[in-house]
Amino acid sequence: MSPSTVARAVVRRRRRSQLLRRASRGPLVLALAGALLAAGCAEPDYCETVGESQEAITEAVADGGPGALIGVLPELEALQASAPDDVADEWQQVVGRLEALRNALETADVAPEDYDPDEPPDDLSDDDRARITAAADDLASPATVQALASVEQQVRDVCQTPLYL
Repeated sequence: MSPSTVARAVVRRRRRSQLLRRASRGPLVLALAGALLAAGCAEPDYCETVGESQEAITEAVADGGPGALIGVLPELEALQASAPDDVADEWQQVVGRLEALRNALETADVAPEDYDPDEPPDDLSDDDRARITAAADDLASPATVQALASVEQQVRDVCQTPLYL
């Protein structure tokens, strides 16, 4: 066999091998695409929930005050429930910290809008004040701030709309 014949045979074997590899990847690519589409099915519901909640959340944040996000906790819980898996942990961080603060305030029988850490109610016990302070500190922690930023970015990327928290 001449060197050129050997070279052609090697090239044909490589091409055949490449074609076989590509053909065997076809079902894998289709399976992955199907999985991605199935995972994306939650996004329309999520984006719909974002749209339904956006005005109330934006108004609450614009009004400000200590109870701003606690006042829209039901909307945030709905967003958490419909969120895609890739931001489930971030939503848990945000909603969990807000629920902890709400619970600390409720246990102390203090309305969020009435609580001022610099001038707490006279009848507030030291234990209640400590629980409220700890919950507020957790809400303002770097982990929660990062989770908020991640959620906002994800809503912009997936739903093509801003959500300001």
